[in-house]
Amino acid sequence: MPIDVIDEQAIWDALRLVVDPELGSDIVDLGMVRGISIADGVITVEIALTTAGCPLRKQIRADVEKHVFQLLQDGHAAGIGGNNVEVNVHTVSMDREERAAIMSKARQIAQEHAGTTNIPINTRVLALSSGKGGVGKSSVTANLAIALAGRGLTIGVLDADIWGFSIPRLLSMQGEMHAEERKIIPLERRVGTGLLKVVSMGFLSDEEDAIMWRGMLLARAVQQFLEEVRWGYLDYLLVDMPPGTGDVQMAIARFLPRTELIVVTTPSVTAYKVAQRAVSMAMKGHLRLAGIIENMAYYKCDHGEVHYIFGSGGGESLARESGAPLLAQLPIAASMSDTAGTAGSVGGETGAKDGLSREFAELARIIAEDIAPTVEMSGCTANMLASVERLLAEKKNTSNNS
Repeated sequence: MPIDVIDEQAIWDALRLVVDPELGSDIVDLGMVRGISIADGVITVEIALTTAGCPLRKQIRADVEKHVFQLLQDGHAAGIGGNNVEVNVHTVSMDREERAAIMSKARQIAQEHAGTTNIPINTRVLALSSGKGGVGKSSVTANLAIALAGRGLTIGVLDADIWGFSIPRLLSMQGEMHAEERKIIPLERRVGTGLLKVVSMGFLSDEEDAIMWRGMLLARAVQQFLEEVRWGYLDYLLVDMPPGTGDVQMAIARFLPRTELIVVTTPSVTAYKVAQRAVSMAMKGHLRLAGIIENMAYYKCDHGEVHYIFGSGGGESLARESGAPLLAQLPIAASMSDTAGTAGSVGGETGAKDGLSREFAELARIIAEDIAPTVEMSGCTANMLASVERLLAEKKNTSNNS
């Protein structure tokens, strides 16, 4: 049987066995196969690589040849192909748009095959992100956690800013995390009828010690916090992200694809322009953009006069351009000071005199009731699993206290 009658679909199927080790999926699903032609005893496969100098060029070419030749050898006994068949692998480089598309596809495939974590299936996961440092993202995270817990909810706080952790100080929490049955146990803090469960490198390392880890180690640390922490029942998990759009952000998108992003910015044009990168990350990572928070929006003096120290309009512009709601415009207040060690009181536990507690209480209400409500799913498997987890956790706490 001449080579021209070989089923082209069989070659496509064979190419699905060629996996790009960097992107973690096969070259067909990733759209790297430009085309296949069969003529004059030659099978030509055109492969588009991300760059002209791709270090995986030889490996991908060899894998393509291997699997196509294997297909021919398997079919030769049935009269398909022949001993003189040539396989030609032609590689080309992608343009900018094609590279963006293939990276988006790779992220989407990774999310569809995301591994299991210890985060309960019906927990709403909110990652607070920013394009740059210095916008008060960690302070907002800490106080929002307090405000949500003040509503009687169980709130997990994951300090994913591995080398720039500040959550322990902001929540006025100290101690060392320990393990039980190979699972890390979060540190806990009661807030009225609610509960905080907090995990941070600050509970494993001295505050003054520098953590000098590269990207892959940072991503692995986040993975461990998601997979190897016994979180138990949670209404919400708040993730304090490091600034920027690097390895930690990509790890969160991969291991927790149901994460919803809240971007924190300040009013200045420069800050909101940088924050657009965090919005872009959400879109490219196929994450839902839940909303925008403008921090340090204004200062209100004792006489009631309002001053826009850092300009105005940044949060509104970012919300308008991204299509996400502007959740809050938080004022500058002494109780948000990172050095005070009392930022946790702002969220509503004690009530700050500057009224910021009311701002966070309203922000918590908007999130809990409008933006990301926890849904009561009577009879749903997710809800039943969560109920069992809650009962087991309460039973264990009771036995530990008795």
